[in-house]
Amino acid sequence: MSKSDDNEKTAADQVSSPEEDILSISNEKDEGREPTDLELKTLRHVSETIPLRCWLVAIVELSERFSYYGLSAPFQNYMQHTPTDSPRGMLGLNQKGATAVSYFFQFWCYVTPIFGGWLADTYWGKFKSIFVFCCIYVVGILVLLITSIPSITSQKVALGGFIVAIIIIGLATGGVKSNVSPLIADQIPKHKPYIKVTKSGERVIVDPNITIQNVFMFFYLMINVGSLSVIATTQLEHNIDFWAAYLLPFCFFLIAIVCLILGRNYYIKTPVGDKIVNKTFRCAYIGMKNHFNLDAAKPSINPEMNYPWTDHFVEEVRRAIYGCKVFVFYPVYWLVYGQMVNNFISQAGQMELHGIPNDILQAINSLAIIIFIPIFERFLYPFIRRFTPFKSITKIFLGFMFAAAAMIYAAVLQHYIYKTGPCYNFPKACPGYENVPNRVHVAIQAPQYVLVSLSEIFASITGLEYAYNKAPASMKSFITSLFLVTNAFGSALGIGLSSVSEDPKMVWTYTGIGISCFIAGILFWVLFHHYNDIEEEHNKLDYTNDDETTTTTTDEISATNNTNGLVPVSSFAHSTKSLL
Repeated sequence: MSKSDDNEKTAADQVSSPEEDILSISNEKDEGREPTDLELKTLRHVSETIPLRCWLVAIVELSERFSYYGLSAPFQNYMQHTPTDSPRGMLGLNQKGATAVSYFFQFWCYVTPIFGGWLADTYWGKFKSIFVFCCIYVVGILVLLITSIPSITSQKVALGGFIVAIIIIGLATGGVKSNVSPLIADQIPKHKPYIKVTKSGERVIVDPNITIQNVFMFFYLMINVGSLSVIATTQLEHNIDFWAAYLLPFCFFLIAIVCLILGRNYYIKTPVGDKIVNKTFRCAYIGMKNHFNLDAAKPSINPEMNYPWTDHFVEEVRRAIYGCKVFVFYPVYWLVYGQMVNNFISQAGQMELHGIPNDILQAINSLAIIIFIPIFERFLYPFIRRFTPFKSITKIFLGFMFAAAAMIYAAVLQHYIYKTGPCYNFPKACPGYENVPNRVHVAIQAPQYVLVSLSEIFASITGLEYAYNKAPASMKSFITSLFLVTNAFGSALGIGLSSVSEDPKMVWTYTGIGISCFIAGILFWVLFHHYNDIEEEHNKLDYTNDDETTTTTTDEISATNNTNGLVPVSSFAHSTKSLL
């Protein structure tokens, strides 16, 4: 081929076809515009990117969860056994007593978010609330640490110190938990869905709801990275003593306080509402008084009442009520979840441990979540969204089903333990075989932790996301606390069932809990599946106000991204891997 031929070919390559010109012009017009209703239904929905400041909040949550799970993992042994038992303990409350106190601790930790959420939304704001409660948290851990040192304590002193410590820690946990997840979601810019053209020319919809979904998955991933502390603290408990297991969380928690101080000028801080919680309850009461018709609280319908809110606020309250109704079956789910920190640990103690602590298997739950969240975020959820929307109610229903499956597996395993010697229905308690476990390998317990992990991804993460999305903008913390308080009700159920948490009743205990969770899941689906159909309508309230529509242009989004150091959502799993 001659040189002139090459030049002619190069020139021809540089000349685009009319079709390519039309496509390029079309893409330029599409970029950044609001999608039509048809496009919302047919185009692929994708997430935007997560700002760097979200990672700073996430480190606070990681540190708090590191301390919480690191402390609570040895609690069952600490409460149940005495220093001469195997496994070793301190308080000697037996399984029923330890399980009851364990459920009380969970109950207390998830009642206090009501106070923390109200305080944040009414007076302090999320950031100040988190900081103050973190300082209180450190005091509680210090009390637990000091009263667990054998050389300066006794069984009575240790019991008194333990009670004081769990009350302080529970109060602080509530203050932190009710505010951290809303604060991390507040770091995401609020805007309507818009069309983006990818490098391949595909038109996709950048959907803020998908972004919030991924933020909460990322947030939950950080929780479980932190909860791996159970590996370290249970080993310290097993090889040194309980004081060593409590010293590590005390030191690690200081990281949370340092991150709050360093990041205080970078966080987006939502202004505190003008007694917003009181207004919300007053608005809801007016609706209830008028035959559950919230339109009666709208200023446009009743101008003579001079209500101190807008019609838009009333619609937000209506949406929040929808969200709170969804939470009604969650106590049964949390009853299942609570088994991991008490009865599952006692069950492991009845089996052959082969040199590992009986409470270390909780780490399987965290490891499974860390493995599955990136798979769900990058592969499973996008794959499902190509064919059908994967709405919140559907995911929560699946979470209940996986939780029920975990309980049925635990019941079958317990039956197998009772059928195996040497002590059969009373492991480690028959004459001549005290402290000798039944001949079952502890590794067979792993699947029930994995099933609970899958249930958390569907039910727990989606519940947090649902609470945030359905709450009015100025009371995200309080509505989140209402979701968290369902965990307290689950713990109350657990306290009621603690009397049957003993051998040889455990098969029926697990079976009953599993069947209850299955029935609750079915009822949940029957009552709330139609909420999937109105989810998009509810989400639109975040982008509109009474007289104007709040939008963010692509230029504004780009500017926000460039000033805050963004991390691609799709790559957060790889970034987290480096943390591990």
